[in-house]
Amino acid sequence: MTRPLSDDFYVQNEDDEYLTHVVIDTCRREFTLYSSHGDMREVEVETTEQFMDVLELIRAVVDDKYIAYADPIVAE
Repeated sequence: MTRPLSDDFYVQNEDDEYLTHVVIDTCRREFTLYSSHGDMREVEVETTEQFMDVLELIRAVVDDKYIAYADPIVAE
C-alpha cells in the first residue's frame, strides 16, 4: 500500500469537520474516531483480517500523534 502525502489531509476550511484522534481497542477489535465537531464514531470489525486491514489503513493515513490504544482488559 502506498502512503498518501500528508499534504492531502490538511484542512482547507476551518468549518470543515476533520479527524482529531483515533482510539484503537485491540481486545474488542474496535476503532473509535473523534472529530473536530465533537462527533464520535465506532468502527467494529468481525474478523482479525478486517481488523488488520483497518489498522493498516489508519496507520498509513493518520499521524502517530493522533493514535491512542485502549488499555487491555485483564482478569484479576
